[in-house]
Amino acid sequence: MNAPQATPAVPADTAGAPRILSYAEAVREAMAIALESDPAVVLMGEDIGVYGGAFQVTLDLVDRFGPERVMDTPISELGGAGVAVGAALTGLKPIFEFQFSDFAALAMEQIVNQAAKLRYMLGGEASVPVVFRMPAGSGTGAAAQHSQSLEAWFGHVPGLKVVQPSTPEDAKGLLLAALADPDPVVIFEHKLLYKMKGEVPEGHYTTPIGKAAVRREGSDLTIVASSIMVHRALEAAEKLAADGIESEIVDLRSVRPIDHETILASVRKTGRLMVVHEGVKSYGVGAEISAMVSESDAFDFLDAPILRLGGAESPVPYNPDLERAAVPQADTIEAAARRLARGEV
Repeated sequence: MNAPQATPAVPADTAGAPRILSYAEAVREAMAIALESDPAVVLMGEDIGVYGGAFQVTLDLVDRFGPERVMDTPISELGGAGVAVGAALTGLKPIFEFQFSDFAALAMEQIVNQAAKLRYMLGGEASVPVVFRMPAGSGTGAAAQHSQSLEAWFGHVPGLKVVQPSTPEDAKGLLLAALADPDPVVIFEHKLLYKMKGEVPEGHYTTPIGKAAVRREGSDLTIVASSIMVHRALEAAEKLAADGIESEIVDLRSVRPIDHETILASVRKTGRLMVVHEGVKSYGVGAEISAMVSESDAFDFLDAPILRLGGAESPVPYNPDLERAAVPQADTIEAAARRLARGEV
């Protein structure tokens, strides 16, 4: 097994400057920290070794830690996920990467019927500490079978935790938190975010699973968003603010469990709620949040109906213009928020 590479020294002229990494680099760093600190951690997936993964996230990890820790699996999602679940049952902490989240449909037996249920079925005598990494979302022209947002599928299943990091900092912190969790965690990483850069703390830290983040304070309406929609909502919020409409942006971060209290506190404050996600609108995460608010005391604070924005009732198109039209964009979020703020919904 190859020894880990030393971390390069920070040049003197950059000392004290914010530490900037891309989303992909932050995920890679989290995996490297885990591999260095815990011999039970292993990486599994198709082409994650020499090739570096479909989106180059694992890149040099096989050179640093060797093929015994960074393992290429055959082109069989069912088989690879099954090996990861079995490894977790025997004491390892596997991170299994799907090339595209869509391909997890081939491994639903292992994720939903095995990983999610075995702790319950064995009376708590065993746990399944496996992490499934899933590149997700549209915007790359990958068409209907490679562009879906399936977080609501997995959020429906007791026994799974489901997270959607929207920033490089959270991409690292949520992955490290997932590795510390005794239960299976599904991480949806939006493909368009891999090149996004942001501040990332050094060393080991965790971002709590099940805790939302208020990315922008506001008083006129609450926008709950997830993954890339957080950034589109923030872009829309700046344009709304120019016209005196102040939006509070809540980054969901965790689909299961959902941070009810942060959302309810924001709704009580603003009196209006819009939920935005890329997954198809029907039966989506927005429906769950809307129902949760409607069933709480926060319902009495609402001054307008709850508004949901989601993906179109269609497979994701290949045509770039249609692909863009099929999911919420900053301009559609802005227009919907204006209607909500003006009482036009």
